[in-house]
Amino acid sequence: MSEIQKDRKHQELDANAIREISLLKELQHPNIVRLCDVIHTERKLTLVFEYLDQDLKKLLDMCDGGLDPATTKSFLYQLLRGIAYCHAHRVLHRDLKPQNLLINREGSLKLADFGLARAFGIPVRSYTHEVVTLWYRAPDVLMGSRKYSTPVDIWSVGCIFAEMVNGRPLFPGDTDANQLQKIFKILGTPSESIWPTITELPDWKPDFQQFEPMAWKSIAPNLDAEGTDLMSKFLQYWPDRRISGKASMEHEYFRPGSCIGMQVSAYAGFVRSGLAMVLVTLARNSETLQAAKESSE
Repeated sequence: MSEIQKDRKHQELDANAIREISLLKELQHPNIVRLCDVIHTERKLTLVFEYLDQDLKKLLDMCDGGLDPATTKSFLYQLLRGIAYCHAHRVLHRDLKPQNLLINREGSLKLADFGLARAFGIPVRSYTHEVVTLWYRAPDVLMGSRKYSTPVDIWSVGCIFAEMVNGRPLFPGDTDANQLQKIFKILGTPSESIWPTITELPDWKPDFQQFEPMAWKSIAPNLDAEGTDLMSKFLQYWPDRRISGKASMEHEYFRPGSCIGMQVSAYAGFVRSGLAMVLVTLARNSETLQAAKESSE
C-alpha cells in the first residue's frame, strides 16, 4: 500500500499521486504493478497495489557478485516488456531503478512507482531536468536537456542491466558533475563525432576532462558477447542511437538456447509467451528469510 497525505491547507492531492493513479488505470500489463483499489478519506489517499515479495534492490543486496545469468536474462526481458508497453502507450517512466522493480517468488518482475511518469507526444515536449535517480540518469539529462523521449528510460535499463550482472551500480555518482565524470571514465568522454548534438546542450563544456573508453568486456566481465553488445546499445551517448525497448527483445542475447542453465525448449517458450521462469534461487532466498524471521519470533 502507498499512503498519500493531502495538503493540509488546501486539502489537495500531490500532483505525482494523481498522475500515478491515472497512468496505472490505463497501463494494464503483466510486467506493470496492478493498482487494486484507491481508498479516499478526508485526510489521505491510500493506493492498494498487488503484493510482490520484494524489489530488485533488496535481491541484489543479498547476491554478492550479481545475479546468475538465467535470472539476469529473465529480469531484463521482463523489464523490457514492461517499458516497451509503456512507450507504445506514449508513457515515459522517468524513474527506473532497482528499487522500483518489484519481484515475487515465481520470478515475475513488475515496474512500479509511476509518480514521475509522463505522457509524451509529437513534437517532443520540454520537461523538467529533475528526473531519474542520479545513478540511472542519462547523460543528455545530466547536461541539461529538457527535450527528451523514450531513450531516457533505455539508458536507465542499461544501468540496471550492468548492476544485475556486476552486483554493483555502474555509475554511482553523488552530484551531476561527478555522475558525468563517472560515465566519462568508463564510456570515454563524448565528442561531436559520436554525439552530433552534444554542443547544443545547456551544460556542455568544451573543457570536459578527456577519458578513453574502457573495453566492454572489462565493464561487464561476466557477460557474454551478445550481452555486452546489447548493453552497449542501451548505453549510447547520443539518444537517437539507443536501441528501443521493442527492438531489444529481438536481440541475439535473447535467442533460444543462449541462456546458461535453462533448457532450450523452456527458454523458447518463455520468449514466445513472455511468462517468467520459476527462479529457484529467488524462492530459496525468500524461504530462508521467512525461516529466519519465524525462528526469531
